[in-house]
Amino acid sequence: MYPTFLDAMTTRADARFRAAEQIGAVLFVAILTAIAAQISIPLPFTPVPFTFQPMVVLLGAAALGARLGLSSQIVYLALGLAGLPVFAASPLLPQGAARLLGPTGGYLMAYPFAAFAAGWLAQRGCDRRYVTAFLAMVCGLAVVFAGGVLWLTIASKPAVAFSGALAVGFVPFILPDLLKLLVAAAVMPAVWRITGSR
Repeated sequence: MYPTFLDAMTTRADARFRAAEQIGAVLFVAILTAIAAQISIPLPFTPVPFTFQPMVVLLGAAALGARLGLSSQIVYLALGLAGLPVFAASPLLPQGAARLLGPTGGYLMAYPFAAFAAGWLAQRGCDRRYVTAFLAMVCGLAVVFAGGVLWLTIASKPAVAFSGALAVGFVPFILPDLLKLLVAAAVMPAVWRITGSR
């Protein structure tokens, strides 16, 4: 198993300092996820807004690894459940716990699992090269879409068939999200090269 970028950058031997650095990194990625949610574009034909969250979730997980990547998204969801305005702004969807019960709840609840998947692959060295970094992020994105589309078939009122959920929750987003990942996949290999940490 390869060290994560966070492992390579945290060199303190004292376990207390190392734990503090890990907690700080988890909080940082959770806050970045909340910031990415605010860059939100509502679309008239779907209750799901366009945001930069998936890119941040997967990039953060690549830097932190599976366990801490998952933890960062659990913290993000916990902040939202506590009522803080960390979810994408919406005139129709409420902040707080009710957001997870709405049509976008499946995407949000999939973030920890997507982060775990992308982080797990990063810990196998997939974040060192562009192609494998992209494929690792695509795996994480697949988890996000699976959770989101399946939840749309359950949470939508009236109920939406699977084909309808694909039409409003997958088709409009897949190409823009893949384009975002084509950019994001270049970040970690470049950071590894710049820092010389291999």
